[in-house]
This record gives sequence, structure tokens and C-alpha cells, in this order.
Amino acid sequence: MAVRHFLRLSDLSPAEARQVIARAMALRARPDPAFRPFVGKTLAMIFTKNSTRTRVSFEAGMARFGGHALFLHAGTTQLGRDEPIADTAKVLSRMCDAIMIRNDSQADQQELATHSRVPVVNGLSDSHHPCQLLADMQCWFEHRGDPAGKVAAWIGDGNNVCHSWIEAARLFGFTLRIAAPRGYEPDAAIVAAAGGHAVLVDHAGAAADGADLVVTDTWTSMGQEAETAKRLAAFSGYQVDRALMARAKKDAVFMHCLPAHRGEEVSADVIDGPQSVVWDEAENRLWAQMALLEFLFGVH
Repeated sequence: MAVRHFLRLSDLSPAEARQVIARAMALRARPDPAFRPFVGKTLAMIFTKNSTRTRVSFEAGMARFGGHALFLHAGTTQLGRDEPIADTAKVLSRMCDAIMIRNDSQADQQELATHSRVPVVNGLSDSHHPCQLLADMQCWFEHRGDPAGKVAAWIGDGNNVCHSWIEAARLFGFTLRIAAPRGYEPDAAIVAAAGGHAVLVDHAGAAADGADLVVTDTWTSMGQEAETAKRLAAFSGYQVDRALMARAKKDAVFMHCLPAHRGEEVSADVIDGPQSVVWDEAENRLWAQMALLEFLFGVH
């Protein structure tokens, strides 16, 4: 059977994506400490970027299922001494059962997958963050039911997380309205591939009006610190605050992949308020990734 990789959300079909989400919800609702399908399995985790949720969720998930996770900081491996990615892939995939990589390059992830005998999972790249969207979709299902036919509002940078939200809109059948400052829009090809499921609008209010869900992300991502002042100016008017949330539906929920900067992309009274589901969203990284690994290993 061909090896399945998970480098972007669209690597799953709509039916497969729903299958993984349903399994993640079942795992969270009825955890079974005696169920240990990963005994003897090892996940290699390659990191070139800092992490809290990605590292902890993958390590904890492997441990809960009886497996083991290896933390590999790229700077302390031979990748840090310019070993070709293809060589690293060939070695790791002879010793481990899956590879998770969190780095700056979607292209490097693709090369890793091309030369790997085992599943490769994108823990974050410059272009996509698909594991985050599995957790986000699980959270939406749990709090407000099936997203199909509903509207989500993306407020802020058209970044890697936004790209995965765009793919989620097509896979799960909802509309994503995107409000981003000029020059910070998402990749046009990714928007086009989503058809009518992704719509760019002129301002934050237009995105939030009547939305079922409002989501944002930091204005300055890792590696962009030198642009902070420029970005703060560009994103003025794109903060998710009470006034913006009031334009969404009364029962709209707020999401953020974290880490958050209160007073910048979101006000404290929103992220810490009653409409926020960010802590469930963060926890779901664990359950969604456990379900994903089961799927990739062929357990379910």
C-alpha cells in the first residue's frame, strides 16, 4: 500500500477529513488508557522552529497510544551540517515509523516525503499548518455542529494558517471570508483552488458580518520580528475586539491557534471571554493528531 503523507489539509479527501475528525472527537469523549495501538512505534520529530503545542501534543499522543516520540532539533542533527534532506529521509524512515517536521519550507517537506518510506506530517511550514486545522475543525464540530453551509471570518494575515483554513473551507463545505490588509493577502492560487468557498473582502467588518465563527492569528509570525513595526501599522483596524465580534452571529465562537498577543490581533476581553474556545482548540491538537496518526498508520 502506498505511503500516505500529510503535508497539507487537501492531502485528505472530504470523507477522510471527516473520518479523522469523528475519530478525534471519539478519542476526546471516551479516552481509553488500555488502548495502545502504537506499542513499538516511533515518531521522529524534526524542529527548526520553536514549539509548545506541536511538540507536546505529538509527544503526549504517542505516549498515550504506547509509542515513543524523538525530539530532533535540526541544529543538533546532521541537517544542521548540511546533510541533504533526501539522505535524512532515507535514514530516519528506516528507523522510525513516521516523521513529523516543523520548519520554514513546504518544499523541503515535500522533498523529505518524496524520499521517505514512512508517513511525513507537516507540523507547520511557511505555506500550511494542516494539523492546526484538524484541531480547529474538531472544535467547530464540538461547539456548533457541522460547519457545512456556515460562514467563518478570517481576520488578519493571509499566512500559513489562513491557507489551511482556505483548504478546510473546501473540504468541509463552508464559506471563509478573508479580511487582510493590502499586501498581506493569502496566496492567490490557494484561494482560486477553493472556488467559491474562499472570498476576499475589503475590511474586517465585512468578513465578520453574520459569521458563525471568527478566527485570527498573530500579526508577526516567527521569523518576521524585524517587520513588527511595519506590521503593527499595516494591521491597524484588524483587531478582533468586542465591536467586531458583535457584528458576527450572537452565538459565534472565536478561535486563535496561539500564541496570542492580547491588545494586538485580539483584545483580552474576546480571547478570555465567553465566546472564545481557544483552550478546547489547543487541547484538540492532541486528539486530532492521535486520530491522524491512527489514519496514517492504518489503525482506523
